[in-house]
Amino acid sequence: MLKIGIVTISDRASAGIYEDKSGKEIEKFLNENIENKFETVYKLIPDEFDEIVKTLKELAEKKCSLILTTGGTGPAPRDVTPEATRMVIEKELPGFGELMRMHSLKYVPTSILARGTAGVVKNTFILNLPGSPKAIKENLEAVWAAIPYTVDLIGGDYIESKSAFRPKKK
Repeated sequence: MLKIGIVTISDRASAGIYEDKSGKEIEKFLNENIENKFETVYKLIPDEFDEIVKTLKELAEKKCSLILTTGGTGPAPRDVTPEATRMVIEKELPGFGELMRMHSLKYVPTSILARGTAGVVKNTFILNLPGSPKAIKENLEAVWAAIPYTVDLIGGDYIESKSAFRPKKK
């Protein structure tokens, strides 16, 4: 069965100071856009470099075909998600981050501060999303069409979605 990791990276949410709405927004988007059965593995962790690396590696080892992170992508001193992701991935796919920043500029000029990236480790595709639920939806809408095919190319589990782009077979 398709397995998807959702990792919310937030000091305050992991400390129980506020509810994790970002992780719920990711799950809502997946439920609306994936047609086949899937299981999510949810993690809520603080903005700690080593904890992020450990969690991403653990989810990849648990055979998650897709890992979506939220939070820790800005310029603040504790925002280390992209650096931790780069420690885990074997191949970086910068086009995802570039498209998300371009798309977000339609809504907020500060999207140029976002540093989220994407990449591949074995059969797992990892994508860093911003921490705002509204920005998560906007960014996933911008890049979603390419995600199922990316997972196909790396040998991950099939993601069935009406909005996915897959090249026509000859």
